[in-house]
Amino acid sequence: MRKFSSCKEIGALVSRKVNQGWSFQKGKCHGKLTSPYGSMITVPCSPSDRRAFQNFKRDMKAIEKEYKSVC
Repeated sequence: MRKFSSCKEIGALVSRKVNQGWSFQKGKCHGKLTSPYGSMITVPCSPSDRRAFQNFKRDMKAIEKEYKSVC
């Protein structure tokens, strides 16, 4: 299994999205997760904030909601 983040919850969520057709590009400090419809979100590789997973999940839902409202 590929490691996307030192936070296991974020890593698992990114892994599920990659399996659903999203693409991941590794950077020096952060990765980039790009949706099949073009939106991009930054993936924290070593989050220091205790709310990092909740914030990441919220941003993912916003991207998916934005896509559903366009279609």
